[in-house]
Amino acid sequence: MCLLLLALEVHPAYKLIIAANRDEFYERPTAPAMFWDEHPDILAGRDLRAGGTWFGITRKGRIGAITNYRDPAALKSAAPSRGRLVSDFLTGDEEPEAYLNRLIVSAGDYNGFNLVVGVRDRLCWYSNRGHGIRRILPGIHGLSNHLLNTPWPKISRAKAALKDILSNDPVLSPELLFDMLLDRSIPADDALPDTGVGIELERILSPIFIASPVYGTRSSTILLIDRQHVVTFMERTHNSGPDQHMDATFQFMVEE
Repeated sequence: MCLLLLALEVHPAYKLIIAANRDEFYERPTAPAMFWDEHPDILAGRDLRAGGTWFGITRKGRIGAITNYRDPAALKSAAPSRGRLVSDFLTGDEEPEAYLNRLIVSAGDYNGFNLVVGVRDRLCWYSNRGHGIRRILPGIHGLSNHLLNTPWPKISRAKAALKDILSNDPVLSPELLFDMLLDRSIPADDALPDTGVGIELERILSPIFIASPVYGTRSSTILLIDRQHVVTFMERTHNSGPDQHMDATFQFMVEE
């Protein structure tokens, strides 16, 4: 996943709102979001190559999501899959802080990542390129391929768009959130970060919705948890572009 927006205690009807885009090579085999056969309480998509996931939730309200930290100079070809960090949290029962504290010991084995884990609306963020575990406070937050709330153009644009939607739509139409995630605007070159991939690739990776011949936004996901602890999970899988997609919606109440 390469774009994760979180609105915590911002909307009158929802304790937590997450809007996310998963960017990946088109050739990488993927299963869409579903409840897993071997762990029927987990709702998540699946990386069929390494077995993990980029974003998921359980019936008890355990939430996990991950983005890569872009640092090509430090890539390790034999590093373990980062998606396993999400699935390991979802299948376990540790508190978020305990899980992340245990992870710190082996975090250096992985390529750069940002990991968000939590239960219901109590979320924590940790990056093996950052400085410790941070509790995510009420407000609107954005995460891409650098640290939490790094003001890359796509993050600043997406956070402003989400704030506008939540301020003007008390009923909250999911379609407005999905439309926000389709934004293909490319910032000016002088606003782009320099992550070591060259200016042409920085341009390709800079929009909220990415499209290129071999890599791009594969799916968009909306997660809502209302004040009665009802979860609504919507995934829009993009086939060959933003106008060709398949939708799936799941709804359940968080189990005590």
